[in-house]
Amino acid sequence: MSEDKKSIHGTWSSRWTFILAATGSAVGLGNIWKFPYMAGDNGGGAFVLVYLACICIIGLPIMLGEIMIGRRGRSSPANSMKSLAAEANTTSAWTLLGATGALAGLLILSFYSVAAGWAMSYIFNGFQNITAESSSASFKNLLSSPLSLIFWHSLFISLTVFIVARGILKGLEKWINTLMPMLFLIILLLCIYAMQTGAFFEGLRYLFMPDFSKINPQVMLEALGQAFFTLSLGMGAIMAYGAYMPANQNIGKTAVSVAALDTGVALLAGIAIFPIVFANGLAPSAGPGLVFETLPIAFSAMPLGILFGTLFFVLLSIAALSSSISLIEPGVAWLIESLKIKRITATILLGFTAWFIGLFSALSFNLLSEFTIFGKTFFNATDFLTNQIMLPLGGIFIAIFVGWIMKKEHVLDELGFQENFIFKAWYFSVRFVAPTLVGLVFLSLLYFFFTEEESPDNEKEEEKEIYIEEMVEELEELKGFSISFRDPKTNEIYL
Repeated sequence: MSEDKKSIHGTWSSRWTFILAATGSAVGLGNIWKFPYMAGDNGGGAFVLVYLACICIIGLPIMLGEIMIGRRGRSSPANSMKSLAAEANTTSAWTLLGATGALAGLLILSFYSVAAGWAMSYIFNGFQNITAESSSASFKNLLSSPLSLIFWHSLFISLTVFIVARGILKGLEKWINTLMPMLFLIILLLCIYAMQTGAFFEGLRYLFMPDFSKINPQVMLEALGQAFFTLSLGMGAIMAYGAYMPANQNIGKTAVSVAALDTGVALLAGIAIFPIVFANGLAPSAGPGLVFETLPIAFSAMPLGILFGTLFFVLLSIAALSSSISLIEPGVAWLIESLKIKRITATILLGFTAWFIGLFSALSFNLLSEFTIFGKTFFNATDFLTNQIMLPLGGIFIAIFVGWIMKKEHVLDELGFQENFIFKAWYFSVRFVAPTLVGLVFLSLLYFFFTEEESPDNEKEEEKEIYIEEMVEELEELKGFSISFRDPKTNEIYL
């Protein structure tokens, strides 16, 4: 086992600290603005069951492998892969797996900080007298202002650099032990607030009422993808945090705890959000539209909306910050080990790099909106490169390395397992099932990218537009009627 090795960066003081750190890395904007809607719109409780199965089949096997690599290597992801490749008597080219993971994390931070900046700016929104038109205009004004986006992007990067530069114990651990309890407290307060809206059970039905008729291959593929992406796998963050894990800590129990907390936060976010949405007669949606356009209208119309609206965006900012510090840590650790420079120097160097690249993402909403890469803005292109190419490939190769390259006795030694049924089930999954299914997700993402114009979603949109046009033509023939209806996806009013 790795108890004879020590990381030069330090070690987490307790098992709970590692669980909070890994959960903080996993819990991000997607947990709050994507997963709840994905569950509610794709079968509710049925989707949640499929998702949990996918966590067990994909997420946990790869997460165990990634933590194990980090703890056995006791170094940055790149150097851990290098030492474990030497231990397995194989090519040092496996070092690239750790290096590309760290690069993916840095690239993600560059555009993630822009979106996190939106959340920080909304803490000071005020949430008074907001209409659908003013809410939409406010968000559009934010995106169209280069100076505003750059200011909030710079502030968020600065906070990330400040925390990481202080080290493992005084920086990451201290702030994680502060931020994560705050996150849990705020989300519980928002859930209690949602219970007073009058639409609490409507929100629960939307989120949990099982509808197995909606479970089809496409939905199962989305559940597979979400199960992989939600745990921050393939980018080196969990591997880097694993390097600081105490040697006597059980990796299996720890990984299960992280997955449970991550899923719990996502579900609690839905419990908090959708009763507020339904109580105000608004349509459920996902992504920035839900958070920055729909919810401000709801908070504006509700008692104590200013307080709880502000708390919600504090929650969103904390979730983003707890993720961002894990995105930069793998690269910082590598620079310290390889170039023998101080942590503060390494952090500022990588922080500046992420900030500079992020400028192009910030400007892609305004001054550089016409500049595209394969038809995508710089923000969306960077998102596609990292989340849909680099991370899935990273996950596949981590599973291959653990299942096929590492010696079985080393795997057993590090995990502290006996070669029993549980180990055999995990080992089979990490060798065959997980890489195959992540590969399926990866290929499907590429397929939908190259056939985007003919994708099922676009076909549905075209059918909907034709239906709307035909309906409007029929209504125009009627006299004395004024009829309107709302599109639940776009929230647009059609007359």
